[in-house]
Amino acid sequence: MSQPLKVVYIDDEVDIRTIAGMALRLDPAMDVVLAESGEDALEKIGAGKFLPDIALIDMMMPGMSGMDLLERMRRRPDIATIPVLFVTASARSVEIQRYIDAGAIGVISKPFNAVTLAQLVRRHFDDHARV
Repeated sequence: MSQPLKVVYIDDEVDIRTIAGMALRLDPAMDVVLAESGEDALEKIGAGKFLPDIALIDMMMPGMSGMDLLERMRRRPDIATIPVLFVTASARSVEIQRYIDAGAIGVISKPFNAVTLAQLVRRHFDDHARV
């Protein structure tokens, strides 16, 4: 059996974060950590802590936006290479391109389908790993 896919999901909205956590855990081969903000995520992940294979980051968070969090992650050698998916209600093609240009491997639109979220995350991760 292969190693579980380690996922961190960061979102300031408790309901969405809870639903996302339950949706991702529908896949028994996913190990999921939830964070309520960029600061919370930076405290929970990294060397000697939970080291995710992929990060799902809400774009619109108070304090530290998703883009700000991505920038901070890229400056830390222990988490700089973690692939990032942005989760956002702002998923027009121009915005998606801006997120990709910033270093995200993809975008998941809100509202997402809870039943297929884990599959979608795994597909993005697998596609990125093949590149």
